[in-house]
Amino acid sequence: MNEVVFVDTNILVYAHDRDAGERWSRASQVLTELWDSRGGRLSVQVLQEFYAVATGKLKSAVGAGAAREVISTYAPWVSVATDVSTVLRGAELAELAQLSFWDGMIVAAAEQCGATTLYTEDLNEGQVIAGVRIVNPLTK
Repeated sequence: MNEVVFVDTNILVYAHDRDAGERWSRASQVLTELWDSRGGRLSVQVLQEFYAVATGKLKSAVGAGAAREVISTYAPWVSVATDVSTVLRGAELAELAQLSFWDGMIVAAAEQCGATTLYTEDLNEGQVIAGVRIVNPLTK
């Protein structure tokens, strides 16, 4: 079976931000590899954050329609619904690992979908939280 890799918002944003230079190139490559292996996962939270960033915060903001298209494209990567147990686990992980609540939610969602790796640049490379190894794929 292929490794399950959870993708954080920043990686998805970089893959759709052509102004991101090398980060765009690397993030695009990583997502293509995950498509090919069928190992990519993310959460509704990631898609929500992507929409907010892509339509407002990027220098070259993506239009709302294009952002919705990206969300539709990645919808199959959402394999587990966020529910109250996810929120409680996210809060617990935030406290235990001294993360923001939102980062705790990302790790909880990664754990919930069976990911062994979390691709992000927001957490400490090599750290393992709830059995999920943190990797910054943009530095490889």
